[in-house]
Amino acid sequence: MKLALYFKQFIHDLKSQKLRAFLTISGLAWGTVTVICLLAVGYGLQRNQEKQMKGMGEDIVIMWASRTSQPYMGYPKGRWFGFKMDDVAYLRENVSEIKYITGEMVRGNVEARYGRRSKLVQVSGVEPDFEKMRNTIPDWGGRFLNDRDLADKRRVVFIGNDLKDEVIGEDTDAVGRPLLLNGVPFTVIGVMKPKQQNSSYSGRDKDKAMIPITTYASIYGDRYLNNIVYMANDLTVHQRARDRVQEVLSQKYKFDPDDTEALAVWDTVEGSRFMLFFVAMRWFVGFVGFMTLMIGGIGLANIMYVVVEERTREVGIKMALGAKKGFVLLGFIFETVLLTIIGGGIGYAIAALFIWVAGKFDIGDIIGTPMLSTADRIIVVAILGLISLLAAYFPARKAANMDPVQALKV
Repeated sequence: MKLALYFKQFIHDLKSQKLRAFLTISGLAWGTVTVICLLAVGYGLQRNQEKQMKGMGEDIVIMWASRTSQPYMGYPKGRWFGFKMDDVAYLRENVSEIKYITGEMVRGNVEARYGRRSKLVQVSGVEPDFEKMRNTIPDWGGRFLNDRDLADKRRVVFIGNDLKDEVIGEDTDAVGRPLLLNGVPFTVIGVMKPKQQNSSYSGRDKDKAMIPITTYASIYGDRYLNNIVYMANDLTVHQRARDRVQEVLSQKYKFDPDDTEALAVWDTVEGSRFMLFFVAMRWFVGFVGFMTLMIGGIGLANIMYVVVEERTREVGIKMALGAKKGFVLLGFIFETVLLTIIGGGIGYAIAALFIWVAGKFDIGDIIGTPMLSTADRIIVVAILGLISLLAAYFPARKAANMDPVQALKV
């Protein structure tokens, strides 16, 4: 019964104050659109950067042999040493914290030819663990390199998706087809699934050809690895793995264990902390949207104060006839909450339309596709609820605390 009376009063006020209601709803809708769109763009950008950074591999360490910066055990500083193929097995045996590890040999400007089409590409000699660390996932129907390929020094090749499209053809199934690398025939065993990647140390994987490292060494005769890539068992032992690798290699190559310049290291775990910047930026733009919505809430509160002033005599009559304070209080709160629901609902619909339209454009690889997380949706609803309650409570309390006698004199 009370709800029907509240709703009837709301419709009456809506009809009598069309311009005021329109401006109030418009302000709330605009604030809602702003906060939702800013949160959606910020979340899309954050997710895009996370995908791009993980495209090269997640929680991996890339390591290059360098020059010593300190004399040690009679050896002078500035001494160069290079990683050899047996270093991978040596580290695997002596560093229990390592989960995956591979050496990598790299050669650029290798001609990849299929029929009449060719392209200069980078060829990497790697081991099977490379797939798990570097997210080089084979597309349907293919596979990555395996231990048998290494043991038999097979002439098999795993290629990036762009390399496949440019040399073999977009509409051609590459698996099982011959590919010449500098005139040497290889059989394609897999094509990498397309992935986002914004960081690398030797080029994007989509353009590479990967062959067994043993095959690479037998063809090109390289003695040293270009680099070693490894991943710890988990993040709890990540730093311990780094320390052990430094210690084990220092013993083998006779350099000071504290010589941090002897090994050039790219630790992607440390680099992932950069993502905190995008998280902070996301919440900053969300805060800007929240402040815009707060301005709409302040406007709503001011309007409700005006409504209370205009209806002072009406409130006085109701209270003189026996209306309780709670009835008056809930009446104004109901009206404010209903205005917020309408304005917020319109704003949410407009923002959802914007997000849907933005998703139709090819901007995913640039700034990410705008989207709302579940947490963002809850936050938006909570903010709207908080604003409506704050905007309603104080004017409603003023109305409920009126002296009926004084109110009737107005």
